[in-house]
Amino acid sequence: MTDTELHDRILGGWLGRIAGNMLGKPVERGDYWTRTRIDGYLRRFDALPLTDYLPEPAGAEAEFELRPDWRACVRGRVSGSCRDDDIDYAILGLELLERHGFEFTTEQVGELWLLRLPYLQTFTAERAAYRNLANGLKPPLTATYDNPYQEWIGALIRADIHAWTHPGRPRRAASSARRDAVLSHTGNGVYGEMWAAALISAAFTASCVREALDASLTVFPASSRLARTVRRVMALHESGLDWSSTLDTLDAEVTGLGWIHTVPNAAVLTAGLLYGGGDFTSTIALTVRGGLDTDSNGATAGSVVGVLCGASAIPRQWVDPLEDRVRSAVFGWDGVAISELAARTLALARVFG
Repeated sequence: MTDTELHDRILGGWLGRIAGNMLGKPVERGDYWTRTRIDGYLRRFDALPLTDYLPEPAGAEAEFELRPDWRACVRGRVSGSCRDDDIDYAILGLELLERHGFEFTTEQVGELWLLRLPYLQTFTAERAAYRNLANGLKPPLTATYDNPYQEWIGALIRADIHAWTHPGRPRRAASSARRDAVLSHTGNGVYGEMWAAALISAAFTASCVREALDASLTVFPASSRLARTVRRVMALHESGLDWSSTLDTLDAEVTGLGWIHTVPNAAVLTAGLLYGGGDFTSTIALTVRGGLDTDSNGATAGSVVGVLCGASAIPRQWVDPLEDRVRSAVFGWDGVAISELAARTLALARVFG
């Protein structure tokens, strides 16, 4: 892969992650924004099939409980990206690798959180780990002490930078991601970040989504609930079942974990990727319509398919409103250009990849 091609894929990953996050952000609350409610909202405003950012709820604000910051995330109102932890951790990971290189330690991840990340911009497992760090605990105790969120999706959303800097090397990407994940997660929470890192890394050289998914399943235990769930979605897709019926089946089989747990979100994400068929718009639209943690799933799906197709193939309605600009809570990074993030990631990929 030439530098030009690699840059296009890395930029595609950044743009895809940000656009997918923005698409899912207004409806991020899986206990309220079910698949049925999301599609009902889209039908209400004649937005199916979904081919752009969500429509604004003109005249129906009281009817639908969108996130308070929806006005900056809906079509016609997007002007640069909104601030979100799904993007903050990619930026923080970039600084981590620039500071410490591929041999970074989990302790250095924690030190950088304390230095650069505001406590109130962390959530669930990350907030528990941050509190434990501030109280003097060291990994892996930071992940296990008074932390009921150890298998939630927080680690998975931190995977991308480890993939973008190890293009086509899913095992190395997963190894790097694991050292990040164990700061705050255990079990399927850790496997989720390893899986996502391998999946995105494999997308650099895979011919299709299925090939990337096959590679991603080789880097963590095949007997884990996460691996079994991903394989189940793949089998349902291969059987010819449609997207909605596949998710109905998974709803009945993956129960009792809540809408922020890694496993059910991996099912929604895998279905979006497979039924999206490598098309950028279809992939992020189906993934967000799948519900649960919509902004996190949209971001990861966007990263996978953005890498797979490259920035040059992402339709302009997703890219132009971002205005090459990112809002971030990470100290020193607010307002950074997306193109700069991609260029700095490319520099690391040349060294580590």
